[in-house]
Amino acid sequence: MYFAPPPSVTAETFTRLPDRYRVRKPTAWATANRGGEAIDSFLEGPVFDRQGRLYVTDIPHGRIFRITPDGAWDLVAEYDGWPNGLKIHQDGRIFITCYKNGIMLLDPDSGVVTPFLETAGSEGFRGVNDLTFAANGDLYFTDQGQTGLQDPTGRVYRLRPSGELTCLIDTVPSPNGIVIDTAMKSLFVAVTRAQQIWRIPLSTSGLVSKVGVFAQLHGGMGGPDGIALDAEGCLIVAHTGFGSIWRLSPVAEPLLRVRSPAGISTTNVAYGGPDRTTLFITESATGSILTAPMPAPGQPLFSHARDVR
Repeated sequence: MYFAPPPSVTAETFTRLPDRYRVRKPTAWATANRGGEAIDSFLEGPVFDRQGRLYVTDIPHGRIFRITPDGAWDLVAEYDGWPNGLKIHQDGRIFITCYKNGIMLLDPDSGVVTPFLETAGSEGFRGVNDLTFAANGDLYFTDQGQTGLQDPTGRVYRLRPSGELTCLIDTVPSPNGIVIDTAMKSLFVAVTRAQQIWRIPLSTSGLVSKVGVFAQLHGGMGGPDGIALDAEGCLIVAHTGFGSIWRLSPVAEPLLRVRSPAGISTTNVAYGGPDRTTLFITESATGSILTAPMPAPGQPLFSHARDVR
């Protein structure tokens, strides 16, 4: 099925990684994931704390930055890892999906990063990518590694507050961004290499069945990366390799395109600003944070709700 082109707006550059933090050097992550290019950063994992400060990760150099509302950068942590997704728990702990080490915890005051979940049973993860909290405290995360159409064995996990870990699905060709709806009935996963968004129905029994394609996206050099939901139930999709953010209706109709003025590596998104109607976008190729006004506020993150256990 074809749709008419949606309205388009161009994002603006809010701030960029300061030069003092830009040291171009080769890393093992960049060798495997950026064609061996020596890069000074690769920003990901945007999330706001309750003070309105934006946290982002720098995967290849193991760094986590905090950005003030006026665009000033501060290095919070630097450690031996490849941090990707971030979410802030209601108790203030910052959870990290670290491609190298598993699920980690960041103390935002001391900058200390410690292990939280390093294995599934006695096996290491392929390379965890992104995470989201549900209203009941469940933590969902993707385990992407180097999976793709050649090896469709990426996994999606659920971690209960009790510590119970369950692999919900293990047949995903590159699971990436992940988000859950407010009713906890549907889990959405960006499947990068297949150019798709999958919907995973969540039953009360905890069983997973009838997983389907919510949206089929166009091709390009990348694919869907970070995703978010807004208050109207629309899905926001960062399409890396194309330089666009798409707003899809609850039935996957394209409603809006946000273009990047800076490059093609729009990797992830977070809602911020006083009324949460400003979309903040990590543009990883240029080490920049972009912004764009949106027609509806972002869905409140369950990790920030004070009544969540």
